[in-house]
Amino acid sequence: MAGLVVRGRADRPKTHTLTIPRHKERSMTVSRTVELEGHIIDSGMMGTCFGVVMDMGGEFEVEEFEVGRTKHAETYCRMRVTADTEEDLRAILHELNQQGATVTDPRDATLEAAPEDGVVPVDFYSTTNHPTVVRVDGEWLPVEDVEMDCALVVDRSGETPRVHTTVLNAIEAGDLVVTGDTGIRVDPPERPRNGTGSFGFMQGGVSSERPSASLIEEIADEMRAVNEDDGTVLAVCGPAIVHSGGRNALADLVRTGYVDALSAGNGFAVHDLERDLYGTSLGVDTESLEHPRKGHKHHIYTISEIVRLGGIEAAVSEGVVSEGVMFECLENDIPYVLAGSIRDDGPLPDTITDAIEAQDAIREQAQDADLVLMLSTLLHSVAVGNCLPSTTKTVCVDINPATVTQLLDRGSAQAIGLVTDIGTFLPMLRDELLE
Repeated sequence: MAGLVVRGRADRPKTHTLTIPRHKERSMTVSRTVELEGHIIDSGMMGTCFGVVMDMGGEFEVEEFEVGRTKHAETYCRMRVTADTEEDLRAILHELNQQGATVTDPRDATLEAAPEDGVVPVDFYSTTNHPTVVRVDGEWLPVEDVEMDCALVVDRSGETPRVHTTVLNAIEAGDLVVTGDTGIRVDPPERPRNGTGSFGFMQGGVSSERPSASLIEEIADEMRAVNEDDGTVLAVCGPAIVHSGGRNALADLVRTGYVDALSAGNGFAVHDLERDLYGTSLGVDTESLEHPRKGHKHHIYTISEIVRLGGIEAAVSEGVVSEGVMFECLENDIPYVLAGSIRDDGPLPDTITDAIEAQDAIREQAQDADLVLMLSTLLHSVAVGNCLPSTTKTVCVDINPATVTQLLDRGSAQAIGLVTDIGTFLPMLRDELLE
């Protein structure tokens, strides 16, 4: 049995001894000491770390445990982790690192030059989307442009070193890539005892049925705050916005400055433009729900007309397109990225058909966003979500509960979701903001 001393930070003289059974008794040969600090009990971090060690065949002994005894106080845990071999211990420490544990005797990160363009060292560190710092030359440096599934590159070209994430295809020969887990600290989201509000750590959860007026008010308040701070609200849009009748409400939000950037696929732009040119979306009149003759051809006619004119901007400047979301983006200098896919008709001249180029454009948008509205598009929202730090506030809206759940589970520390018709949500949000 391993002894555990519990010290309440608000009352250090009081001590209690608890016992924790070890995973199993056997001879161990290597060990390291790690620390956890923060709201590690409320967030489940401590229990998760205990489970990681045992599930991976190691053992742990808690050497010190100081419990924060007020709502704002943090908890501290130091434990020794042991394993059969260095390789086993390294694997355990890697998983603990992803949960926010750090070794007590930090060393500089290990750097290895990339052997050639697009090739990283074998043991490169694969990033999470959580805030991360790396120890270089004895100093802890924050990682710039935090993003999951990237490599960490140390840039020594300036007066002081910098650390930034780099996607694997952008690695250049000679780049100093961080390998292993030494000298890396990850700060995953916590759940403090006093977490309040819809944007607290998953506090909003998934709201089903009709949109909650109070929840929409919370989202509107956040959009106002971002607007007042000259921040960026990024709208990730699917064609269902047009099909369901939410197009005009979104256009109003763009026109009035509550949406600062737009990310979508070719389909969204096509149906938005089709609605202006023919009064239909996918050949259906969104107001009368009638199917005009040859309506099923309207989307391809729209693409042909925009191509003939030379693009969306030309169509707007010549007065062919006079309303809608894309119109408002151009009229109000709102940047947009249209990323193509294998399913696209046309596509429009404005659509980026190179997948790597589209990823880079989306990545630039995502890193600049303070609040992201994911509006009825699973695949495009996943693409944007992959580029977001876990600290970016996110709103996910879709009629499919599985879509909302999947988007919320992508690691954001501040996310809320609504299972509802986007054609109902957007007008309610518009009214809350404008009326």
